[in-house]
Amino acid sequence: MRKSLLITSLALIGFLMQANRVCAQYNNWSLGFRIGEPSGINVRKYFGNNHAFDLNIGTYGGIYGTNRSYRSGDYKTVGLSIQGHYLWHKALTKSESIRVYYGFGGQINNRRYYPDYLAGQSVNYMKGNISLGGSGIGGIEFFPPSKPYSFFLETGAYVELLQAPFFLSLNTGLGLRYNF
Repeated sequence: MRKSLLITSLALIGFLMQANRVCAQYNNWSLGFRIGEPSGINVRKYFGNNHAFDLNIGTYGGIYGTNRSYRSGDYKTVGLSIQGHYLWHKALTKSESIRVYYGFGGQINNRRYYPDYLAGQSVNYMKGNISLGGSGIGGIEFFPPSKPYSFFLETGAYVELLQAPFFLSLNTGLGLRYNF
């Protein structure tokens, strides 16, 4: 499943890059990587004067520890996460080289869940434990003058709705994006 998701993600990124070349008026895309929770590929589309959509596809559960209490059991591995946010951003400087942003969206995770009732059995985990929830994020982004890339630092929270309502997880990250 991870391999097919990676192939799909790369195909989506390739499509977005090709669409950018064809439609010159849409030259405000960013592609990069994010290290944090979740870690992985980051795609951002800027539109309007102060709006953007941010998509993260990557791992979930590796930074804050792979062993964490969850429902009536534990998470013990790193999982896969897809996270999307609608953002509002604003320049802090006249040159617009430093921008702050905040936004809200959702997150889907797939991670092995080890319930207590399966402890000691030959297969002691549940495959494909999909979780879904809402998330919020806030951050700061630095655009070096005359450079096609930017650096960002952000923090936020994920609140699960399905499988474990109100399960809370901190989402933080830093990364680099190439702007084209």
